[in-house]
Amino acid sequence: MLERINALIKEAVAYEAKTKEDIENFRLKYLSRKGLLNELFDEFKLVPNEMKKSIGKEINTLKVTLEEKLAFLQNSAGSNSNTDTVDSTLDLTLPEIPQGLGSLHPLTIVRKRIVEIFARMGFNTEEGPEVESDWYNFSALNFAENHPAREMQDTFFVDKAKIQKDDMLLRTHTSNVQTRLMEYKKPPIRSIMAGRVYRNEAISARAHCQFHQVEGLYVDKNVSFKDLKDTLLHFAKEMFGKDTQIRLRPSYFPFTEPSAEIDISCFICHGEGCNICKHSGWVEIAGSGMVDPNVLENCGIDSEEYTGFAFGMGIERITMLKYGINDLRLFFENDVRFLKQFTGA
Repeated sequence: MLERINALIKEAVAYEAKTKEDIENFRLKYLSRKGLLNELFDEFKLVPNEMKKSIGKEINTLKVTLEEKLAFLQNSAGSNSNTDTVDSTLDLTLPEIPQGLGSLHPLTIVRKRIVEIFARMGFNTEEGPEVESDWYNFSALNFAENHPAREMQDTFFVDKAKIQKDDMLLRTHTSNVQTRLMEYKKPPIRSIMAGRVYRNEAISARAHCQFHQVEGLYVDKNVSFKDLKDTLLHFAKEMFGKDTQIRLRPSYFPFTEPSAEIDISCFICHGEGCNICKHSGWVEIAGSGMVDPNVLENCGIDSEEYTGFAFGMGIERITMLKYGINDLRLFFENDVRFLKQFTGA
């Protein structure tokens, strides 16, 4: 067997290849699964124990020799212009094709801007799970079991069983991060929560089964409704222009009392009336209110000592207003023609 190994080593060293086909034949003959090297390894199993050490050493030497020879042949072929096919259509005198710069998604641009504005007001950013329990998404937020308010948010349940505390679902708002935050952190709390949410809605130009929200929460002693109004007025001026005004309209949310919808003066027509504001001079951007005492108590915060406000807005809504986009589906279609418009935004 040693003589055969030595003969193969000499044969490999002397092998010459003129074409890529010769190189492939070398690989198939010696190093493929059915090659001579594998045959030797199979025969090695039958070698007496006292000879295994010396023969095994020679087989390994053969293996290294074959692999180095194959690498040498391949490198030689790569540097030999006679074995390469030259593309006759390649014109080296043509100017190079410039590499285009990518851009951030418009939702990412607006989200970063919103976070930046509130960060300057002292709000830190918190995150939470997108697959959530019924307790954190509904019950802790004052949505009683079987309460009609649950119909406001068509939900994707992971388990179709009867609604219970431990049922799992895709979160319908980022308020679940608020309940988790209030549960483990003592006031003062001043945070915003940005992320993706899901609702069982038909996809259209104005609605989608997934979208993005930013919510804010401020809980401390003596927090008032005026604090809420001043915070949102400052945000509106930073996001839409210093001349922007806000209007609060009474509304209802299970987790805030009192509650209000937030409108901004139309920055397109400046109150004169246009298609964006439906000729009213005002555009809705968010919902808000004072945190309901029941929510504070559910999360282990003394409602006699602390008060707070909360607000929430859709990032898609803000983006559509800011850039004049009229179809929500454009954000999710990844159309390069659409996304290129935001290069340098």
